[in-house]
Amino acid sequence: MNAESISQDEKTMALLAHLGGIFFGFIPSLIIWLIKKDDSPFAAEQAKEALNFQITVMFAYIISFILIFIVIGIFLIWAVAIANLVLCIIGGIKANGGESYRYPFALRLIK
Repeated sequence: MNAESISQDEKTMALLAHLGGIFFGFIPSLIIWLIKKDDSPFAAEQAKEALNFQITVMFAYIISFILIFIVIGIFLIWAVAIANLVLCIIGGIKANGGESYRYPFALRLIK
């Protein structure tokens, strides 16, 4: 799918799916994926990718919280937060440009 054939609405929904994860976790991408999965292939694909990444981030936060008791978790929480912020912004920029973005490390739980 080339960037010219993707509507601005699809690009905006994909952008919101990626950036919504910074503030609200997996909820925005789940809502966008459920709404757009039948009528907007680009937005649905990007929302699914963002959803998979936010689920991975949630698992990373849980593991980091458990590891706080051996001190390394404090550093891991910060690393996860920074990675979430940076990768969501990159994903949002790419999606708004009409490019498909795949997070470099994400569990692909939702196919």
